[in-house]
Amino acid sequence: MARSSQQLFDTLDIVFLGTLGLGTIAWFARHQIADKLFKTGAKPEIKATDARTGPPKKERNFVKVMQQEGRRVIFFYGSQTGTAEDYASRLAKECSQKYGVSSMAADIELYDLSYLDQVPEDCLVFFVMATYGEGEPTDNAVDFWDLVSEETPQFSGNDSDEKPLNNLRYVAFGLGNKTYEHYNEVIRKVDTNLKNMGAKRIGERGEGDDDGSLEEDFLAWQEDMWPAFCEAMGVDENSAQSGPRQASFRVEELGEYDQDKVYHGELSEWLKEGARIVYDAKRPYNATITSRELFKGGDRHCLHMEIDISNTNLSYQTGDHIAIWPTNNEIEVERLATVLGLADKLDTIVHIKAIDAAASKQFPFPVPTTYRAIFRHYLDICAAVSRQTLMSLVEYAPTEKAKEDLKKLASDKDAYRIRVGDVTRNLAEVLEMLALEESMDPNGAFDTVPFDLIVESVSRLQPRYYSISSSSKEDPKKIAITAVTLDYIPDAASPRTVYGVNTNYLWRIHEAINAMEADVVVPKYSINGPRNVLMDVESKVARVPVHVRRSQFKLPRNPTVPIIMIGPGTGVAPFRGFVRERALQKKEGKPVGTTVLFFGCRNSQQDFLYEQEWPELFETLGGESRIITAFSRETDQKVYVQHRLMENGQEMWDLLKKGAYVYVCGDAKVMARDVNQTFVKFAQQFGELEEDKAQDFVKNLRNTGRYQEDVWS
Repeated sequence: MARSSQQLFDTLDIVFLGTLGLGTIAWFARHQIADKLFKTGAKPEIKATDARTGPPKKERNFVKVMQQEGRRVIFFYGSQTGTAEDYASRLAKECSQKYGVSSMAADIELYDLSYLDQVPEDCLVFFVMATYGEGEPTDNAVDFWDLVSEETPQFSGNDSDEKPLNNLRYVAFGLGNKTYEHYNEVIRKVDTNLKNMGAKRIGERGEGDDDGSLEEDFLAWQEDMWPAFCEAMGVDENSAQSGPRQASFRVEELGEYDQDKVYHGELSEWLKEGARIVYDAKRPYNATITSRELFKGGDRHCLHMEIDISNTNLSYQTGDHIAIWPTNNEIEVERLATVLGLADKLDTIVHIKAIDAAASKQFPFPVPTTYRAIFRHYLDICAAVSRQTLMSLVEYAPTEKAKEDLKKLASDKDAYRIRVGDVTRNLAEVLEMLALEESMDPNGAFDTVPFDLIVESVSRLQPRYYSISSSSKEDPKKIAITAVTLDYIPDAASPRTVYGVNTNYLWRIHEAINAMEADVVVPKYSINGPRNVLMDVESKVARVPVHVRRSQFKLPRNPTVPIIMIGPGTGVAPFRGFVRERALQKKEGKPVGTTVLFFGCRNSQQDFLYEQEWPELFETLGGESRIITAFSRETDQKVYVQHRLMENGQEMWDLLKKGAYVYVCGDAKVMARDVNQTFVKFAQQFGELEEDKAQDFVKNLRNTGRYQEDVWS
């Protein structure tokens, strides 16, 4: 037996050394291999009739692409929800059209950033990077993040050089949310690491706060950035050729066309016959969904929905997020079509393609398609229109007064805030408002606006993310979410209601699959989907396009570790999954640590989420595990979860000293901050620490992963 084992190890040694040798060769030859793999030669134009074939593979050496296309500036974006991508595209457009410097926007995951050391000194690289969650890079920026985070990053040239990026000049702008501890962590680390490697930043690093001021932060940063850019590139505003606006997209109405080749809202291009299907953010899966109401009475709704991902490559872990791709409501589809003079052409087939061959996306969405599909499925027409978009429309205003009004909204921050930002007026609503103020018929009032400008200016409709409220160990192929329908009146002086895009879409699905009478107030949605693939009316089976996004919001690996969860309202969603998973582990005979949940809502008789589930779950867990509730509308003085947390301070402090993990989910502006401060008070009161030391104590919990948040504004 010993001899046999020795022979086996000898064989394994040979295999291992051989593999190691091949791996070493592959590492040093990686760029030559990549060039061979991704070299495409001439890139044939993809015609509308060739939409099923898909685009050719791209060259991954971005420096080579820039040289071939004659570009001096490249705008890389790391984007999770599409905003960073939108900003990069806007910057690239201004770079080319206002300053006359050839540029391109690029998805950072499509290129090999180890070629940063080859960027010519007369070129410039922009990094527009969003921070996701607790200081994490977006999904498409992970490879770049790993590269620049290495102790000794490996670039394409002399890897032994201590300052391998001496040649690189760059500009940096980050998108983050101040409600998170690690605000704009990604762009800050990227900036620091690039400078440490010898790169030179042009201008100041910009940081935008998604908690209300992102657009204004972005515009304010540009005021100083563009002068620094001009100095670095040796240009000014007079460098660009004068003349009319240069279109970014070519729009062609096709007339009669084979309907089998028209996209009516499909989110990804058709695959070649026989191709393997991989569902992800670029190709969502149309998953079957079931739904039930959680609230009892009242005029609010909260849905528990279960999404079936069986027989797909999709998987999830407890604590992850699921993305649901929404549809715009029919009122807003009709409103925008009407004001642009397209109401009678909604089903006209159009083909849209980028004029610039080096654009980050040749097609903004699957084409050929129709105006109706574009408004319903592809563009985010319900979002508040940006000041920059309004400025781009000024020259197309139908009257001098409309032109002046548009210019005022675009240039006057306060006027914009009062009439657009604070009340969430979308593009169509603003144009309709201006038309009515001049007693004009809104129908076709702005039919002079080129449609390519609409495609260029209005962001792509993005998925909405939900904390998963189920346990993957309990049911790995069924994902639950907990969603409150959103609607509000932003201006008390006006009866106008703003409706959440996705939650009201989900409500309409809920009505259909449960054979309910339709709510006459909620806007109508086309829940059948393109080619009726999302709804079987007879069987009442509905589907929604989904994909899964990984999260760092995870239970401790060791189930004996105590956990403290604070989740009022729908913030309880991930904790339902946590508690169910721990109860399952306890049933399996595993030791499980103390599990405490603080839950709050308005009224125990109306919005106590999962009220029927908790008793059995916590009885299974036993010991000191329990749910502690706060019902804010049942007492003279409102009581919230942070108050209940303080009432149980000594016990929570004792759990922390035993290594407990803290999890917070829900509102970031008030609740999450108050909870954080409550734990600081624990450290002061029970740990006898000075305030600065108490702050450090909680910060250390965060840094070691023992204090985690999944919060939103």
